Amino acid sequence: MLHDLVIVGAGPVGAATALGLADSELSVLTLDARAEGAIGRSDRSLALSHGSRLILERLGIWGEVAAVRDAVTPIRAIDISERGGFGHARLEADEQGVPALGYVVSYRALQAVLDAALARAGRSVVHGVNATRIDATAAFARIEAERDGECIEYTSRLVAVADGGGRLVPGLARRHHDYGQVALVGRVWPREAHSGLAFERFTPGGPMALLPEGDHYGFVWTTTPTEGETLRSLPDGEFLRALDERFAGCVDRRASAPAFLRVEDRRVFPLALEFAGRIVGERIALMGNAAQALHPIAGQGFNLGVRDAYELARELLATPRDEIGSRDRLARYARRRQPDRIAGIAFTHGLLQIFGVDASWLRWPRGLALTLLDALPTAKRMFTRTMLFGVR
Repeated sequence: MLHDLVIVGAGPVGAATALGLADSELSVLTLDARAEGAIGRSDRSLALSHGSRLILERLGIWGEVAAVRDAVTPIRAIDISERGGFGHARLEADEQGVPALGYVVSYRALQAVLDAALARAGRSVVHGVNATRIDATAAFARIEAERDGECIEYTSRLVAVADGGGRLVPGLARRHHDYGQVALVGRVWPREAHSGLAFERFTPGGPMALLPEGDHYGFVWTTTPTEGETLRSLPDGEFLRALDERFAGCVDRRASAPAFLRVEDRRVFPLALEFAGRIVGERIALMGNAAQALHPIAGQGFNLGVRDAYELARELLATPRDEIGSRDRLARYARRRQPDRIAGIAFTHGLLQIFGVDASWLRWPRGLALTLLDALPTAKRMFTRTMLFGVR
């Protein structure tokens, strides 16, 4: 059978693409390595921008996600500062006329709602399938896969790859930059309620973040691999003191009181920038992490993937069936995504080059940049709107 679209990966990006086509007459098949009913990941958190929330609203699922207990925490303000520097900026949702700058969302809750929405819409998801190779001719694409030890094959006018890191697609080269750092992540409980306030803190060892989540914070601590393992292994009390020292004067301004009471679930993973030079090939389109995997600073990566999914679905809805997957249509999609994608990659990487470098001569210009960002309404509005909606 020749499908109009085969999506490789039914995680949030792939599932959002399929759901965006749920009311169409297109033949859409989604392949996923998960067993049916399995979420496939521990309950990590996702930083969702306000723009991504609007996309989920258009897909008809935001209300369901928000209704899950403790699944969504609004970010009402972001405090940005540099340890040892004088600059400081504060971004407020009220200043931008939005209910929240973003949301910390449970991955498990979002995935469960997407799975249920696809089932209600009657959109076919084949579980337990591992795609092993994708190639294409001018007429169609072919997906080779394995399921229960059996080799199977699918054909489609277009393949959208939302999983596999691009390894499935010959000819779409990926660029890799190892930052030589790791992210230590976990959960920490503050002495005082967070009230929806997030923190982005630049330190000599790398950027750090606290994201409000339920009654606690999720933290991201960027550091060297050696220090990351040391911090992960510290007794809880020593770790909390180290974290408190990094955020001194930010989270709780009472110098005599510790800001944090409890820590759980410390984990370490390496950090790198990886992206495809081209996101389209012969009857193939890359989305989400298959197109670009970014450093977690500023929380841009997942939101880029959500916009990839939404824009690809819009493009397919506007495409006559016999033109789906054609070079002209894929080129148009790539052109439309290029400004947002390049800006997201450059914004993330650029912040690291400016604020992730331990150089004393940069402290004054960094402090000035943060001060001007906070003081100039136009600059603050442009910066915040880019974080909320990407480049349009």
